[in-house]
Amino acid sequence: MTIYTPAEAAARSGFTIDTLRYYEREGILPAVPRTAGGRRAYGDAELDLLEFLKCLRETGMPVERLRRYGQLCRSDETIPERIALLEEHAESVERQLAEVLAQQQRLAEKLDWYRRHLDEVSCAPPTTPGTPHRDRSPS
Repeated sequence: MTIYTPAEAAARSGFTIDTLRYYEREGILPAVPRTAGGRRAYGDAELDLLEFLKCLRETGMPVERLRRYGQLCRSDETIPERIALLEEHAESVERQLAEVLAQQQRLAEKLDWYRRHLDEVSCAPPTTPGTPHRDRSPS
C-alpha cells in the first residue's frame, strides 16, 4: 500500500490541504491514520474516497449531505441509506442538467435569430445614419 503525505494527497485529489483537514474534522472523511511522528498518512482507500467526494462536491452536493455520506461510509450496514442518498443526489443532478439544457436551447435559438437577422441586414439597403437599431428578437 502506498502512503501519501498531506501535500501529495492534496495534489492527487485536487483538494487543498486545508480542505482535507476540514473534511476530516467535519466527519466527511474518516480519521486519517497518522505516522509515528503524528503526521497524517493517506492511503489509497482515502484517495479513492476523496476522488468520489470530489465528484459529489462538483455535482453540487451540499456539505451537510457530504457529512452524512461520510458518516454512513463507516459501516457496511448503511449501504441501503447510502444508495438512497446517492439516488436522491443523482435525481437532483439530472434536474439541474435538464434545466441547463433548456437554457442552452434558449441560447441557441437567440443566436440563430441574431445570425438570420445579420444576414437580412447585410443584404438590406443601408439605413439612415443616426437611426438606432432595436433588438426585435423574441425574448
